Amino acid sequence: MPDTDPRAHDALEITAPHRELLDQVLDKWSLEVLAVLCERPSRFNELRRAIPAVTQKSLTATLRRLERNGIVEREVVTTRPVAVEYRITPLGKSMRGPVDVLLDWIGEHTPEIERARDRFDDAEE
Repeated sequence: MPDTDPRAHDALEITAPHRELLDQVLDKWSLEVLAVLCERPSRFNELRRAIPAVTQKSLTATLRRLERNGIVEREVVTTRPVAVEYRITPLGKSMRGPVDVLLDWIGEHTPEIERARDRFDDAEE
């Protein structure tokens, strides 16, 4: 049966803006932060406790990148003492579906990928 999907024959074009955004929102710490914020808004220290391996400097940089790209928003909470709370934006929530698809693909193909890595590593020895 012929392939009727018009996108099937289109070349995949990844431009510099694509690469920049993917680097900024799908890196190790961004995915961890998004996983936490998808559940509920959190303060900085709550995020640090939820992601114990992240340094303060890396978490700050990650939150700033996500905020700059409209994925996370920062809100000053007028409590005593004043606090900052981070929450995922509607744009950030819209990433959930594509990220879940990618994670599902990884889960489905991990054994095959591990076999390929083993073959490659064996050939390198």
